[in-house]
Amino acid sequence: MGLRILLFGADPARQQLELCRPALYRVAYSWCHDRALADDLVQDTLVKAISRRAQLRDSERLQGWLFAILNNAFRDHLRRRRNHDDIDELADELPGSAPTPEEQRASSEIVARVRAAIALLPLGQRQVVTLVDLEDLSYAEVAQALAIPIGTVMSRLCRARAALRDALTDERATAQVVALGSRR
Repeated sequence: MGLRILLFGADPARQQLELCRPALYRVAYSWCHDRALADDLVQDTLVKAISRRAQLRDSERLQGWLFAILNNAFRDHLRRRRNHDDIDELADELPGSAPTPEEQRASSEIVARVRAAIALLPLGQRQVVTLVDLEDLSYAEVAQALAIPIGTVMSRLCRARAALRDALTDERATAQVVALGSRR
């Protein structure tokens, strides 16, 4: 605890930001499937949040505000790569994580199948499903964080859930998802 106070001070606002770090990392990692990039995105998000915390008018909306900053940081990253790569192709080719059989064999296989199925989703659907289903944000918070209409959030979420259901229940698709997950 002493190190956190040294690094972040006793400021309650900074402590709240630090408590949001794990959720930000989970979302960033689910979007980019790269641990180092996820760390960088979270770091950028927190630095921007600390420097711009006066812009947050309602502390109840902290999490949604942070996810909006994270989304902008991710967009900036994709824009920087645009000079070299087509974003549509990039969204289809983002690397995933390799499941390790040594760690909780039964649950890791399920996690690997779900992660691989999520990785196959288009970026917009992947963002919405991770924010709504994994981070429990409301549709309005997701719409605000991604700067899209609520109807778009609902549409993307419906399509993402249907695609996940199909990928995880169809035996051939499941075999492809498992194969994809094991290659990554």
